[in-house]
Amino acid sequence: MSSPSKKRKLNTGGKQHGPSTRGLEFFFAKQRQSSVATSSADAADVPDLASTELTDEELARKLQDEWNKEVADESKNETENTRSTSPASNLAIDELSPAAQPELEPRVAKEAELPASKGNTLTLQSTGMAEDAITTNIPLDEPPLIFQPSKYLDLLREHWAAEGGNASYSLLTRCFVLVSSTASRIKIVDTLVNCLRLLIEGDPSSLLPAVWLATNSISPAYISLELGLGGSAISKALKQVCGLDNRSLKAIYDKYGDAGDVAFEAKKKQSFTLRKPKPLTIKCVYQDLVKIASSQGQGSAQAKQRIVDRLLQDARGGEESRFIVRTLCQHLRIGAVKTTMLIALSRAFLLSRPPGADYSPLSIPELYKLKKEELAEIWGKAEETVKACFARRPNYNDLIPVLLEIGISDELLIRCGLALHIPLRPMLGSITRDLSEMLTKLQGRDFACEYKYDGQRAQVHCDDGGKVSIFSRHLELMTDKYPDLVELVPRIRGEGVSSFIMEGEVVAVDRETGELKNFQTLTNRARKDVEIGSIKIDVCLFAFDLMFLNGQPLLDRPFRERRELLRSLFTEVPHNFTWVKSLDATSSDSETVLEFFKSATESKCEGVMVKILDNLVDIPYLGDQEGPAAEETEKLSTPKSKSKAKKKGNGATAAGEGDKKKTGSRRKPLLATYEPDKRLDSWLKVKKDYNSSFDTLDLIPIAGWHGQGRKAKWWSPVLLAVRNEETGMLEAVCKCMSGFTDTFYKAMKQFYDNGEESGERKNTRSQMPSFIEYSGPMPDVWFEPQEVWEMAFADVTLSPTYTAAIGLVSDERGLSLRFPRFLKKRDDKSLEEASTNEFLAGLWRKQEAKAVPREAPDGRGDGELEQMEDE
Repeated sequence: MSSPSKKRKLNTGGKQHGPSTRGLEFFFAKQRQSSVATSSADAADVPDLASTELTDEELARKLQDEWNKEVADESKNETENTRSTSPASNLAIDELSPAAQPELEPRVAKEAELPASKGNTLTLQSTGMAEDAITTNIPLDEPPLIFQPSKYLDLLREHWAAEGGNASYSLLTRCFVLVSSTASRIKIVDTLVNCLRLLIEGDPSSLLPAVWLATNSISPAYISLELGLGGSAISKALKQVCGLDNRSLKAIYDKYGDAGDVAFEAKKKQSFTLRKPKPLTIKCVYQDLVKIASSQGQGSAQAKQRIVDRLLQDARGGEESRFIVRTLCQHLRIGAVKTTMLIALSRAFLLSRPPGADYSPLSIPELYKLKKEELAEIWGKAEETVKACFARRPNYNDLIPVLLEIGISDELLIRCGLALHIPLRPMLGSITRDLSEMLTKLQGRDFACEYKYDGQRAQVHCDDGGKVSIFSRHLELMTDKYPDLVELVPRIRGEGVSSFIMEGEVVAVDRETGELKNFQTLTNRARKDVEIGSIKIDVCLFAFDLMFLNGQPLLDRPFRERRELLRSLFTEVPHNFTWVKSLDATSSDSETVLEFFKSATESKCEGVMVKILDNLVDIPYLGDQEGPAAEETEKLSTPKSKSKAKKKGNGATAAGEGDKKKTGSRRKPLLATYEPDKRLDSWLKVKKDYNSSFDTLDLIPIAGWHGQGRKAKWWSPVLLAVRNEETGMLEAVCKCMSGFTDTFYKAMKQFYDNGEESGERKNTRSQMPSFIEYSGPMPDVWFEPQEVWEMAFADVTLSPTYTAAIGLVSDERGLSLRFPRFLKKRDDKSLEEASTNEFLAGLWRKQEAKAVPREAPDGRGDGELEQMEDE
C-alpha cells in the first residue's frame, strides 16, 4: 500500500501518474473476476479517468457510476462481501484533492462501521447547498385568496411518501426563508397562512409541531421544558458535520455573528457525504427538541450532543442548517411572534379544513368579491375568537386539536375556556403621562384608584381538592417559590368557596410591622425548592381581582362586582393576605386623587392603578380629548411633565408602547370587564417616574441586542453605562428599550452597523472592549462609545448583574435603573461629560433618604411584575 504522502499526489493538475492508474485498475479487476471481458473494457477506461482534468466532485461521481454498474452485475453474496470492505472508500478518497480528504476520511471510517446496505458505501454527494427542489418552487408568499393548496398537494404527498408520509421540514424552512426576507407584516401573515393551509389539508398531524417550531418554543411558558443547550454543543456539531476546525469556525462567527448564519456558511464547506442524509420532517425535528429538553441525569450531555449532530447531518442545504441552529439557540428571528401566528391560524382555518372534518371553510371566490372593509371584518372576527381562546388557555396543545375538529366557531371559546392550573394571560393597563390625562380620559365614570405595589404580580389557582398553583405575570409556574402562600390559602378561603382564580401582588414585608420593602428585596428570595422553615424574606399577598369562582368564570362581570365577591368571600390575614388599598372617585375629585397618589409614592409604591368600576355603554370614550375638560385637570401636571409632553415624539413615548391611537376610539364605550391579554384604557397606570420631577442621567450606549418582531432589524434593547473617573472604565448600568421612535431605531442601526447587510462594520466590534465592565448576558453587538444619551428612570436599585458604582454603596452589588426611558441625544456633551458612578451613587443615597417607612396599607391596588432590566 502506498504511503499517505504518495496518495495525496494522485490528482494534481491532471498530470499522468502511471502507478496510480495501475493501482486503480487492479482494484476494479478484483471486483470483476467473474467477467474477464468486462474487466478488460473497464481497465481501458481507468487511465482516461485518472488522466482527464476533472473536479473532485466529477471524479467521485464517475467512480460512483462505475461502482454502481459493477454492483448491479454481481450476485447478492458478492455484493454484500464487496460492500463490507473499505478499500473502495479509501481509494475514492485518495483520488480527491488534499483539501477534500480531511473532510471525507472521518466519514469513511465511521461508514465502515455501519451495516452494509444498498447504496450506502460510496454515495458521495454534494451536500453544501443541496435543497429540496419541490418545496423551493412553491409560492408561499402569494395572497391567500390566490394561493391554491390543491395545486401542490398531490406532488407534496408523493414527495412526503418517500419520507414516511410526514410533511418535510423543508416546507417549514421555505416558509421561514420567505418570512425572514421581508419586513411587510402582510407578507409575513400571508406566507404563514399558506404554509399552515398546506399542512391542514396535506398533513394535519404535522400542524401542531409546525406551530411550536414557528413560534420558537416547544411548550407553553407554565410547563418548564428548556433545551438547556450551550453554544459548545452546536459548535461541536458544526465542526464534526462540516469538517471545520476551531480557527475556521471562529473566523465565520466573527464575520457573521449569528449562529444560524454560521451554520449556513459552514454547510457550504461540507463538500461530500458518504451517507445519504435522511430528510428531516417537521415531526421528527420537534420530537428531537423534546428529547433534548427531557434528557436529564448522567449521560444526558452526550445524548443531547448526538441528537444535535444528527439534526445537522440530516439538514439539507444551507437554509435548513441555518434554521435548525437558530431553533436550537431558541433565537429564530423570523418575526412570527405570538400575535402573528394566531392571526395566521384564524385565516388558515377559515380557508381550509383537514380531511374528514365536519365544518365547511369559507368560499374563496365569494371572499374574493368582497370589498376590503368587508373582508377585514371577516378576518377580524375570526382573529378575535382565536386570540380570546389563546388568552384564556395559552397552550397550542389545547387550541390546535380543537381547531382541526371544529374550525373557527363560537364553540371554540367554550372548548378553550378558563381552566384551573392553566394560567390565563393577565389584563394590562395603559400608561398615562400624568393624573390630568387620566382624569380627562375617565370623565363621567366612577373609577377606583389603587396602590401600585412594588412587587411581583401573581395569579393564584385553587381547586376543589385544595391544590394550589401560583403563576407569574409571564405565566411561569412559581408555586415552589412561595410555599408560605400555598400554606396560607386554606386560611383565606371563606365559607362556600371551593375553587377560585385570584390575582394579586406579592410584596416583601416586615412580618412584625407590616412595613413594605422594595422589589429588590423580593428578588433576593430563592426561586426554587423553598422550604418554609428557611424563609428569610416574608411576603404579603395584596389581592385585587377575582376571575374564577366555584367553577364559574367571572371575566364578563364588571369590576365592582368582582371586587365585592373578592372582599366578601375571602378572609384577611394581617401582614399575610389583604386587599390593595383603594379609593373610589370620579374625575371631579381631582384634589382627593392627587393626595391619594402622593400617599402611594410615599409608601414606597410605584404609583397608582385606575380602573373603571361599571359597564356604562351609553357614555362615549373621550380618549385624548383636548379643550375645557382637559384644562380643568391640567393643574395636576408638574411643569416638567408638561414640557416633556410637548417635545417631539415624547408624548407617544410617555404614553407607553401599548397605548395606540385607534380610529373612532372616542365613541367606543370603556367596559369594566376583565379582558385577558389586552392593554386597555379601562385600566390606567400612573407611575411616579412619569409624573414627578426626577433627576436624569447622561449615559453612554455601549452594546445592543437584536430586537423581536418588527424590531428584528434594529438594536433593542440597548446597554448603557456610566463613567468611572478613577479607572477610566465604562460600567454597565441598565438596558433600555423604551422611548425610541422607529426613525431613531433606523438611524441608530445605520450608525452602529455590524456589517450584516452592508458587509462593513461601522462603529461596532464583535468582542467586548477591555475598558467596559459588564458580567450579564452577552449582547449581539458591541458599540464603539460615541454618544451620550439623556435617560429618565423611576428608581436607582441595587443590582446583582450590573457593576456600576460597585463598592460605593455595596461591596457586592452595583447599581441599576428601574424603568429607564430614552429622552434625547446630548449632542452638546462629550463622553467625558457623561454621568459618573459617583453621581449615580449620590442619587441612590438621596432616594433612600427620602423613603418614608409606613405600615402596610389596608385596601386595594394593582401591582404588575415589571421585571428589572437586569433580571
